[in-house]
Amino acid sequence: MPNVAQEPLLSATAIAKSFGGVQALRGVDFDVIPGEIHALLGQNGAGKSTLVKILNGVHPAGSYTGAVKLDGRPVSFASPADARSNGVGYVPQEIEVLEQLSVAENVFAGHTGLGDGFMVHQRRLEKRAGEIFADLGIGIDPRAYVASLTSAQRHLVMIARAIVMKPRVLMLDEPTASLSGAEVDALFSVLGRLKAQGVAMIYITHRLPEVLAICDRATVLRDGQVTVRIAREDFDAETFIFSMSGQRLQRLFPEHAAPIGAAAALEVRNLTVAGHSGAVHGAKDINLSVAAGEIVGLAGLLGSGRSEILHGIYGRVPAGGEIRVAGEPVAIGSPSDARAAGIALLTEDRKRDGLLFNLPVGANITIGNLSPLARHGVVRGGLERSSILAAMRALNVKASSPQASVSHLSGGNQQKLLFARVLMRAPKVLLLDEPTKGVDAATRHEIYRLVVDLAENGVGFVIVASELEELIGLCDRCLVVADGRIVDEFGRGEGGEDRVLRSVAAAQAERHVRASQVSP
Repeated sequence: MPNVAQEPLLSATAIAKSFGGVQALRGVDFDVIPGEIHALLGQNGAGKSTLVKILNGVHPAGSYTGAVKLDGRPVSFASPADARSNGVGYVPQEIEVLEQLSVAENVFAGHTGLGDGFMVHQRRLEKRAGEIFADLGIGIDPRAYVASLTSAQRHLVMIARAIVMKPRVLMLDEPTASLSGAEVDALFSVLGRLKAQGVAMIYITHRLPEVLAICDRATVLRDGQVTVRIAREDFDAETFIFSMSGQRLQRLFPEHAAPIGAAAALEVRNLTVAGHSGAVHGAKDINLSVAAGEIVGLAGLLGSGRSEILHGIYGRVPAGGEIRVAGEPVAIGSPSDARAAGIALLTEDRKRDGLLFNLPVGANITIGNLSPLARHGVVRGGLERSSILAAMRALNVKASSPQASVSHLSGGNQQKLLFARVLMRAPKVLLLDEPTKGVDAATRHEIYRLVVDLAENGVGFVIVASELEELIGLCDRCLVVADGRIVDEFGRGEGGEDRVLRSVAAAQAERHVRASQVSP
């Protein structure tokens, strides 16, 4: 563990920042020392991301009050490029990639010549990127176009981009939000090596087990202020939760019993989803059923095909096979077909695939749901407003008004906004891809409670989540996906994380055996 008496490498003093009259930070003091992983914790909207964006130059000097020092000297970063040139790296929670460029070009964006003038050495880029990914323990083809990657894979590309710059300070905002256990372990191994090299790291996460596993100190923010600073020897999950929320959560996963004898809400037979270039492998011969009121989880590693199954059912990608909703066969060639059949989807990346930032909060709820609110093709304004307010109250969406900007909402409120949108159609089946990604512990509990309440009212769920604890705790059944196939199934109490990992390992071993048998 680093010596906390050591001089800070990067520090902030009395930082205050507001957005349109809303005070995001109120006199925050924070520092990180060489060779330390310092957790920055707090609920959505507490000010964590605002603070690191100040330390990284996203919010430039002059847009806030207070002082930032690097190596004890005052600094005034005008931009992220300015911060990078001073050895400060940042991996934001939001996906920031160049979709039409290759993975290797994204990793080395801004310095693709690799020291040889303006010439781009493509093969050298690909070789170096491949070495970095091997070091991270992930299998992404450096030659693939980023547009073909999943959200989780794009995030790994961003992490590689930050690490290749060899920063002295590295800030990571929810770096494991979409990663499964194996990818998280590989990332932790890399962070451990960076720590041994004296790199100072600021680690934002809502996953408290990660804080307990790798962090040396923790600072907790609430309502833009520091509530507590906690040394490693005093780490405790309950203390973290109470410091962040001001209240103690009771049971993390609400009790729920799978319905007995309920009719099928969703039946999928021989579903096949074509893969794309890169590490998106698709899915093959998927057979599953979900009873009305049942919560089914899809567990698997990154690239296993779990998300592709959801997208195939929903019509986001071409798929073959048979789908039935409430016993009736449905033809789904597009998301509109799926919605008409009573199927709703919350995608993994709410900012890219869900939210419309050019529309206010209210319009984000009613978009796609205007028909019941209209008469003779004209939306009834009073009915629309009352429907919006009712949805916001039901989901506890915290916004100043239906006219508020979506960009001013916390991640948890943005996620609840999307739930409000899909629930206006009263779906029979709800497909959730990483439903608690980037949300704090209290909001997670709200989402879990919402899922169970909807299930008890007959909605069938299929949930993809990288956190196996979430699937095991929330779902009535878990289906294990590996290489685009379902390789195991177990009910509540019949298995845990170890069973998922063993099933994946067995499927991978079987695949290697088959490959060796057909090799010349």
